[in-house]
Amino acid sequence: MAVIGITPGTVSASPQTLLRCAITPGTVARPAELAALARDWAASAIDFVQLREPSLPAGELYHAARAMLEAIASVGAATRLLVNSRADVAVASRAHGVHLTSRAGELTAQQVRELYAVAGLPRPIVGISCHAVEDVRRAVGQEADFAVFGPVFEKRVQGELVRGGSGLDLLREACAAAGETPVLALGGVTTENAASCLAAGAAGIAGIRLFGG
Repeated sequence: MAVIGITPGTVSASPQTLLRCAITPGTVARPAELAALARDWAASAIDFVQLREPSLPAGELYHAARAMLEAIASVGAATRLLVNSRADVAVASRAHGVHLTSRAGELTAQQVRELYAVAGLPRPIVGISCHAVEDVRRAVGQEADFAVFGPVFEKRVQGELVRGGSGLDLLREACAAAGETPVLALGGVTTENAASCLAAGAAGIAGIRLFGG
């Protein structure tokens, strides 16, 4: 799988490239463990690492972000760290950007950029999670750098359905609605079905277990 270098605030993909976003599992509390994950992902040329640890208070999340940034820098990779939702922590830690949800009350991409500008930081990369085609349209309206759409595939545990999937047809519709904004497929994506996501128009894939998180 080919990957591309990323300039903060500029995300693009061609048919020959595949954007990859690795998401932390949400159950890791120690900065050292998160830094080790970030180092491994950076060494594998992952494009984005999303720090998603909702149970961590702001102070610990800041220290985790700093540790992960140092780990990425030690590899010398183009991997970019995005902090999930907490723009304040992202700015304080000088992370490369923020990943937003589609929930009501969430900051907009423009508000995140304004926070970075006030702090004198480079333009951040802003991704937005989307679960419906209308979410994708809103992300495009905010000029998000990319959208993560899902869950695409259902999840089963011991044969029992625990989460439904939107399917490839809806992913295809979401990608069409996104226009030139890259869409990354999330949810049940594997090395076996990733190609079908790309065929539906996705610019890349995102996941937790997919990348060994």
